[in-house]
Amino acid sequence: MSSERPHQQAAPLQATELTRRVRQVELAISWVLRIGVLVSVMVIAAGLLLMFLHHPLQTRLLDDGSNYHAQVQPGAHFPHDLTQLRAALAAGHGRGVIVLGVLLLILTPVLRVAVSVLSFVYERDPPMVLVTLFVLLVLVLSFVLA
Repeated sequence: MSSERPHQQAAPLQATELTRRVRQVELAISWVLRIGVLVSVMVIAAGLLLMFLHHPLQTRLLDDGSNYHAQVQPGAHFPHDLTQLRAALAAGHGRGVIVLGVLLLILTPVLRVAVSVLSFVYERDPPMVLVTLFVLLVLVLSFVLA
């Protein structure tokens, strides 16, 4: 009976350690999502402010609704690819900053999946590492091929 006692004490310690690790992982993922959303919202707000400061006419055009659809069509001045985004950011255009904020918002869940891969490595859960790596690969490929 004395040989069972150390084993019985080890099980609660392992369960406590596993619970602590799971909690740390949940907190890390939570912070990634919170920070990603907050940063993207701040970037979008800065882009809007920059756009309206440099182009006060935009405010009037959007107020009466007459030019709203022209602003969001594919031929509009908002960057539609990475080359245009880079040029808009280099020129200091608010539209480029807004698109960067939206891109950051879109990439936040992808970063969450990447953090999940690391968290499953930390939790020593190989099957979940493989599944999450597959999900991450599909996400990255969908962005690259789209």
